Amino acid sequence: MEEKVWECSSIQDSDDEDVYSQNASDEQEFHFSPASLPNLQFRNTKSKAKWNEEIGMAEVFEKNGKMWVTTGIVRNGKIYTSIEETLYLMELEALDLLDNGDMSISLVEMYEKVAGGKSGCCWELFEAYRHLKSLGYIIARHNVAWSLKSIGNSVKCVDLEGTEECKQLVDMVSKIEISIDELFGDLKINDLKPDFDVYLPNNRFRKSSPGNPNFLLYLSRGHLPSKKEIEVLERQCGGIPLKICLVTEGRVSFFSFDKVELPVLP
Repeated sequence: MEEKVWECSSIQDSDDEDVYSQNASDEQEFHFSPASLPNLQFRNTKSKAKWNEEIGMAEVFEKNGKMWVTTGIVRNGKIYTSIEETLYLMELEALDLLDNGDMSISLVEMYEKVAGGKSGCCWELFEAYRHLKSLGYIIARHNVAWSLKSIGNSVKCVDLEGTEECKQLVDMVSKIEISIDELFGDLKINDLKPDFDVYLPNNRFRKSSPGNPNFLLYLSRGHLPSKKEIEVLERQCGGIPLKICLVTEGRVSFFSFDKVELPVLP
């Protein structure tokens, strides 16, 4: 098994979906060094969200800027952000977060939640998310649909009425149409499964039709996975490339593995 290490060059985040681009003129550029926090630039108007401790997500009630094209999942006309998305936007000073009593939640409080392994995230997973997001990649929790419309489109685009495939697709839609409080409730950060679906920077990206990820990302917990573990992970990828992420002392590294056939000795 051949190991490959890859790196990314910095790319500006590009989001342009009209439904989420209100007040886009308020959006300003930002740059990020992986060894430090983002180089923050104040925005004229921030988005606002309310943190729901029970579901471990934030419900956005005021959207500003273009980031919402590629951030957050849509359910029943509302946008919800995971804890890593929420913290990342707070670091960029693009989001004000409130609690149920409409009191501001600080960055320090959110850092403590992530460091404590809250809401299906841990500090290393957040660092991996922040690193890729700052380079312009589009990232979502693995196997969490961007929107129910994206699933509906996949059903409509295939004429399978009355077939077994159609029934399976309908069942899939039914399973995804679950309440937000059930969505992340059973997530365990130590499960042997991919953590993120990752898309290349794309100014034509649409949550309603995202397409397949360019690769899936698995965060290795403390050490690179064994050959057997990698094979288990690859079986879950459905042919989509898998990359392994290792975070050590703030350094984010990515690995991919190819099968290599050794010559047969006489």
